[in-house]
This record gives sequence, structure tokens and C-alpha cells, in this order.
Amino acid sequence: MGFRLPGIVNSKKGLNKAATSKTLDIPKGYFAVYVGESQKKRFVVPISYLNEPLFLDLLSQAEEEFGYDHPMGGITIPCSDETFIRLTSRLSV
Repeated sequence: MGFRLPGIVNSKKGLNKAATSKTLDIPKGYFAVYVGESQKKRFVVPISYLNEPLFLDLLSQAEEEFGYDHPMGGITIPCSDETFIRLTSRLSV
């Protein structure tokens, strides 16, 4: 599942329909994160976010709370999806 937001792409955009693995759903230059408090939503975000201090703060919180070994194959961000969307809309792409 992907969400269309500035700087965040639909995880299936421009990909072969035969691809079934979630890791194959991620375009080059992007990575998956899981966001939410109880129900996790999958977002595919540009790697350029790794240069953004706000995003790095979220990753630091994620490491403290969850570590980086997520069973769904992505990083879990410990905030609401509304907070994540608000934060990422302020980041440059």
C-alpha cells in the first residue's frame, strides 16, 4: 500500500505487475517505512530523506523503540501516520 504525498510515491507505480514481493515494490532511490501506533501503514519514501534532520530524529526514535529489525521488511516509525505525513510534507525531495 502506498500513499501519494509530496515526496512519497505509490509503491506500485511504474513496476511490473508480476512482481509480488514487497521489496520489489520499492522503486530505485526509495525505501519502505511502517508508520502508526496500533495499525501500521506502509509508506515508500525517497532516500534523500536520510539527509533531513527531522527525518533522522524519527529514525533515532525508531531505533530506540523498535530497533531496525522489522518483520515486515521495513523500518517502524513510532508516531501517528498524521504526524508522519505532516513532517514529510515539510521535507525537501
